[in-house]
Amino acid sequence: MRAAIALFALLLSSTAAGAIDFDFQGYLDMRAVAATRLRSYLDGGTGLLRFEDDGTTTSLHFAEAIGQGHAQITPELSALAVARIEPAQKTFVDFLEAYVRYRPVSTNAWRWSVKAGAFFPPVSLENTEIGWTSYWTLTPSVINSWVGDELRTIGGEGTLEWRGQSGTLTLMAAMFGWNDPAGTLMADRGWTLDDRPTGLIDHPREPDMTVILFGDTPPDHTPMFNEIDGRAGWYAGASWDDSDLGHVEIIRYDNEANSSAHTGDYFAWRTRFWDVGLSRQFGEFTVLSQGMTGQTTITPFPGFRSTTDFNAAYALLGWERDEWRLAGRAEIFGTNQTNPGTDLPFSEHGHAFTAAASWLPNDWLRLTGEILYVHSIRAERAIVGQNPRQNETQAQLSARIYF
Repeated sequence: MRAAIALFALLLSSTAAGAIDFDFQGYLDMRAVAATRLRSYLDGGTGLLRFEDDGTTTSLHFAEAIGQGHAQITPELSALAVARIEPAQKTFVDFLEAYVRYRPVSTNAWRWSVKAGAFFPPVSLENTEIGWTSYWTLTPSVINSWVGDELRTIGGEGTLEWRGQSGTLTLMAAMFGWNDPAGTLMADRGWTLDDRPTGLIDHPREPDMTVILFGDTPPDHTPMFNEIDGRAGWYAGASWDDSDLGHVEIIRYDNEANSSAHTGDYFAWRTRFWDVGLSRQFGEFTVLSQGMTGQTTITPFPGFRSTTDFNAAYALLGWERDEWRLAGRAEIFGTNQTNPGTDLPFSEHGHAFTAAASWLPNDWLRLTGEILYVHSIRAERAIVGQNPRQNETQAQLSARIYF
């Protein structure tokens, strides 16, 4: 993984030095935050939110700095890398994506492209901005929070488009490796509302309550982008775009992991899901809706099998005029874990509401205020002496300076 990142960095630097079309942009994000006291998942706690506080004071945080380099090597070939500096990650600088893309010029109704490297699967309707951030809110839905935490396509993806008079049909498929641990956090931690996707070098922290339950001493971490069983995963999907219906998509994802494979203390999780999404514009209004249903399974030794079924859905309504954007989102989520012969309290369910307002007075500044409320029930919290039923709130004011 490190070698691949170094190769892409070398490609981008040599491209820039060769005076080929090169663009570098990014942002610095500072936050003022007021949040409930429940300890965040980032610190091994049971909270579903990024920040924690006493609920009565406001604290200042350096959220992150993002840099994105894009090189247009030829009219058909381009390369992109996204790097991040963020306080909670393993290394000072980490990469979120690094890939090359080949897209020939099309002179008819058909168009195709391929890309290879490390990149996010095309699941999110929200996270369309630089650094895989949301256009409408600071914090994406639980669906896209999980995608950022556990999924990365480290392999290749191909797309085929047909552009007709009534709309555009897009078919895509990918094969990938190095994502066998995907599903670990869904089973052990459940859903979160999280606007800091896992870097390619990072190792997310396991919940302390899970580590304690299995007789170990926290903290414990899970490298997410590992190849354990030597088998390739895949996803495939289709979308339709037209002015009347908007955008409709469906995706099937399966990492094809051998659920009994492991390397050292790290196990492969068989993770698969269906994802559907819809977006539509009505004048100044935009509607986004997405649903996901799937499961992740592990069979680490004979006689033990654990399967976590997970489901979530959200609807977002956005309004935009001139330099203002307003958005409201409602979502539901849940997991159901079955462990025949063992009683492990990992199931959960809950709902969340988010409201956000952004002001973009010029190209280099975005000010966003966001209020998020989440209610969740997870029996596992009783292990660390907490009420399984928790309500959390988080208010943020972000100043994002672009360069």
